[in-house]
Amino acid sequence: MAIVQVALDARSYDIMIEQGALDRAGSYLAGYARKGRLVVVTDAHVAAAQLPRLEASLRAANVSVEPIILPPGEPTKSWRHLESLLDDLLALEIERGDHIVALGGGVIGDLVGFAASILKRGCHFIQVPTTLLAQVDSSVGGKTAINAKAGKNLIGSFYQPALVLIDPSTLDSLPPRETRAGYAEVVKYGLIDDPDFFVWCEREGNKLLAGDPKAREYAIERSVRAKAAIVADDERETSGRRALLNLGHTFGHALEADTGFSDTLLHGEGVAAGMALAFRYSARLGLCPASEAERVTAHLKAVGLPYDLASAHVQADGAALVAHMLHDKKMAAGTLPFLLARGIGRSFLSKDVALADVAAFLDEERTTAGE
Repeated sequence: MAIVQVALDARSYDIMIEQGALDRAGSYLAGYARKGRLVVVTDAHVAAAQLPRLEASLRAANVSVEPIILPPGEPTKSWRHLESLLDDLLALEIERGDHIVALGGGVIGDLVGFAASILKRGCHFIQVPTTLLAQVDSSVGGKTAINAKAGKNLIGSFYQPALVLIDPSTLDSLPPRETRAGYAEVVKYGLIDDPDFFVWCEREGNKLLAGDPKAREYAIERSVRAKAAIVADDERETSGRRALLNLGHTFGHALEADTGFSDTLLHGEGVAAGMALAFRYSARLGLCPASEAERVTAHLKAVGLPYDLASAHVQADGAALVAHMLHDKKMAAGTLPFLLARGIGRSFLSKDVALADVAAFLDEERTTAGE
């Protein structure tokens, strides 16, 4: 087992990574079960694929399980499902000292974390992520949220879990598209500040996507170590370092909004296209060598991820996409910071990007999309 600590003083916690950990979860989670019970929140897809494994392990450790099963998909991150979940938790008489287990991908982790942060002014929760995206990114760092009509993740809180338990074997049940979408967040860590890891992705990424256990475990551990270090240094994005984790997200969220936050474009797919756009825009500004932007695009294309507007199924013009960006939660004093790059592994936060220029760039991308 690999153990990575997120060092946040009294809010510190461990990320435990182990093949088959779900089948041994009873030994890891029994100590968090007050009165011998854990409430497990999941969605219908994960309930069918993974909940029996978790339940069997917990019951073998004399822990009873109270499952709450929600609909799958991004629409579950809503006021309606948050209210329903809170009512269900209250009906189960959850106390502030209890731990709620979030078993699932980023939607379940975000929703359960936010619910835990506000229920009785704060209960504990444990992340058991079952998708690659959640394992390498959303389960770590304490960002919790639901979506609003105005945009993605606009209502939420910073609220750290008590533990993150990662079992790479849960990825075996995922559709290939879901795994590819999560892989975008793996690539992100190389593009932010670790060019050697990007080289690893170019060389070994297809092994990870094909289910190679060693490649998966290596990528997961390296990714969470990178994120844990950034979160420990800048938990609430006050210094700007944590903002680097948003590489590709400003463009990506606009693409997701244009496609209705639907299965047309998964979150990781939006991030992939957003990272390619961020690098090509950086090259357009003369900040990044065009060859490096082309290298990023080539790798995303090679593994089957979106890399431009056409492959992301986006037809909106630049003005419409920039209008989506105006609802970004990072807006401050009318300015939207952008994650740009001087090259692979050399990303930085820019606060002087003209949105009219971004719109013009996106219109240029529309004319060349799919070439």
